[in-house]
Amino acid sequence: MKIYHGSNTRVEHPDLRATGHQKDFGFGFYCTALEHQARRWALTKRGGHVVNVYDFPGYDGCTLRTFGEMTEEWLDFIVDCRRGIAHAYDIVEGPMADDQIWNYIEDLTAGLISRAAFWELVKFRYPTHQIVFCTEKALRCITYSDSYTL
Repeated sequence: MKIYHGSNTRVEHPDLRATGHQKDFGFGFYCTALEHQARRWALTKRGGHVVNVYDFPGYDGCTLRTFGEMTEEWLDFIVDCRRGIAHAYDIVEGPMADDQIWNYIEDLTAGLISRAAFWELVKFRYPTHQIVFCTEKALRCITYSDSYTL
């Protein structure tokens, strides 16, 4: 399977980033199976706009948490991760809470909208995908294949 990472540089040797703001599935190396999504990520970067391509043959004994779609459990997991609550998975995969969805999550946690309203707002969002390699063991599951500049 091919996966993609949007960046401002070629990333032949991915590493774990445990700094910056909290992300959907915690800290780690974020990729996607959707090439067009990686292209969008790359275009948001300052400097260059590079899509990195990796071979991902499988999970190779890693602990895995997969969300096939946006569910209550997915929502709770993202809220916990965005609040800095760590999880014990090597790899987490599922839909992405883009900036708009995150705004809805913020409204939900602040009590400004109900869960029912949240689900009504997000049901019209386009499909997204992210796979996050959260440990060094997980990073050994992928191999750099290629990159191209936009």
